[in-house]
Amino acid sequence: MNIYDFKVKKMNGDEIELSVYKGDVLLIVNTATECGFTPQYENLQSMYENFHDNGFVILDFPCDQFGHQAPGSNEQIAKFCTARFGVNFPQLAKIEVNGVNQSPLFAFLKKQQKFNGFDLSSEAGNFMHKHLSKIDPDYAKNDDIKWNFTKFLINRKGDVVARFEPSEDMSVVNDAVLKLL
Repeated sequence: MNIYDFKVKKMNGDEIELSVYKGDVLLIVNTATECGFTPQYENLQSMYENFHDNGFVILDFPCDQFGHQAPGSNEQIAKFCTARFGVNFPQLAKIEVNGVNQSPLFAFLKKQQKFNGFDLSSEAGNFMHKHLSKIDPDYAKNDDIKWNFTKFLINRKGDVVARFEPSEDMSVVNDAVLKLL
């Protein structure tokens, strides 16, 4: 099984096969509109504009599992992202990324790229570690998505080659994408 074997739902409810992206470099992101990391939409949109013509696509999956920070319908989320950040990369239907109702795609992504912790030398990484430790002292012992704006990088062959936690500096993500293009 690889990334191209999955089907996902667009915001309008229609299914799309990820095989339509064969040959592209993909960045798959679980997002939220009311999160401290929401400004990353600006960086994501900039990356999309800069690299799309070279075969780069971002797939945005809103998720309301972390602090109820993605309220609203698919339509409301899309409207917010377009108005506030000019998002024009594919936004898909809201999903769950952990638990019994998790998206099969995200179950696959997590198996391919495990959680490797946060960079505790960064302010954001240190904050995430402290915040999650209060919720679950054993949070680091599983590969669940830890928060909004976790990113998975997929190469042109459909291999999941990297996982970036939300606290990762976006310049690191940008550089990793560039290497694959």
